Amino acid sequence: MSYPDQRTNDEWRAVLNKEQFRILREKGTEPPGSGTYDKHYPSEGVYGCAGCGAPLYKANHKFKSGCGWPAYYDSIPGAVTRHEDRSFGISRTEIVCSNCGGHLGHVFKGEGFDTPTDERHCVNSVSLTFSPQDKRSTGEGDGKGKESKA
Repeated sequence: MSYPDQRTNDEWRAVLNKEQFRILREKGTEPPGSGTYDKHYPSEGVYGCAGCGAPLYKANHKFKSGCGWPAYYDSIPGAVTRHEDRSFGISRTEIVCSNCGGHLGHVFKGEGFDTPTDERHCVNSVSLTFSPQDKRSTGEGDGKGKESKA
């Protein structure tokens, strides 16, 4: 799949630290409970992609799942793309930034959380930034349409 932000691995290495590169570009995972945003619950603001800055999640879509990673029940429309992930011998749904393809984590459905979607976007804190202001109207990221499925 092609993404609007087409930086090479060398260009990504120049702007990401080693852990960000490992997770965003090589599909790594941070240890549970270790991330900056796991227990971060502001009432407003936007979580963005740590790679390209595109807005991904609204703060009021974040919820306490107890999984050890930031959890959201929905993304900003068009901000996140889903892919089938068959690594580790199981089928899961990987989520990536729709602007740069950076790995965010996985989506899990039907776990019974009391949210509007009954989905849990389980996201690595390393893949995220946070702004207390809503950045969706600043032109960052594409933020158009619905969440895409590839």
